[in-house]
Amino acid sequence: MAVIEAHGIRKAYQKNTVLDGVDLTLGEGESVAILGPNGAGKTTTIEILMGFLARDAGQVSVLGADPSKSQSPQWRARIGMAIQTGHDHPKWRVIEYLNWIHEHYDASPQLRTVDEAIEIFDLTEHAKKPLLKLSGGLRRRVDLAAAVMNRPELLVLDEPTTGLDPAAKRAVHDVVADQMDNGTSLLLTTHDLAEADRLASRILILDEGRIIADGSPQALREQVESMVEITWQQRGGRHLHVAAEPESFVRNLLRDDDVTGLEVRRTSLEDAYLALVNRQKERPAAWTSHEQVGNDKRDGVTASSERK
Repeated sequence: MAVIEAHGIRKAYQKNTVLDGVDLTLGEGESVAILGPNGAGKTTTIEILMGFLARDAGQVSVLGADPSKSQSPQWRARIGMAIQTGHDHPKWRVIEYLNWIHEHYDASPQLRTVDEAIEIFDLTEHAKKPLLKLSGGLRRRVDLAAAVMNRPELLVLDEPTTGLDPAAKRAVHDVVADQMDNGTSLLLTTHDLAEADRLASRILILDEGRIIADGSPQALREQVESMVEITWQQRGGRHLHVAAEPESFVRNLLRDDDVTGLEVRRTSLEDAYLALVNRQKERPAAWTSHEQVGNDKRDGVTASSERK
């Protein structure tokens, strides 16, 4: 059974269409990252999937229930969330907030104590600080401590490491990876391509309210990996050559004793992401309407095609 199954999600604010027919699935134990430029609709997608925002059209099932309808505490307890739409109690301190979260979960052997959650995210010295006085990075760590306290079946993270230093990011990644090793399904949005590459088994690229690509990190690379960049120093200058099959070209370069600083760079996830987004923006105007007519599937990547 799919943990999340969504079809045809649409959302608009007056004349501004934010989501335009988004389809999304997340299987048991799967980890999916949603990438996209600012304003692409990532946070709106998360808010609709979690029942915090009404959709205009489409069907959504999360853990077998429609999140737009009133859900039981038992259903909510199966989900851990760290999203960007929360509001803080004006007088609460970190320890009070985490205690309040803990009280909402039924006692079970898998439930972490508040002290464990505080220790995991290195919050001990901040436990008595008011939530409203925390830095953005510290506030994210508190949100994450709350999200993993119940070792949820589904973990939903919206830009989870924004504002965190490299050490804190690594700690978050380790905790999330541990959750996934124990069967948790993960849905996250992120601007950090390295984070998506590390945590996600599948990546969706969302742009202008539509999913424009869906595949594993490697499959996305392979979709634009037909070219390889070769750079080298020769006769006092730096040179660049792009080739689909670089082996023979590199062999010829290596025969020249004057060649130094030879580098061969294959497509990174960042290259793939930028190429796919730019390809979408370069489409002719006749290919930008709402009617989906087909999917182009290559090497494990689904790229949506739409036309008027």
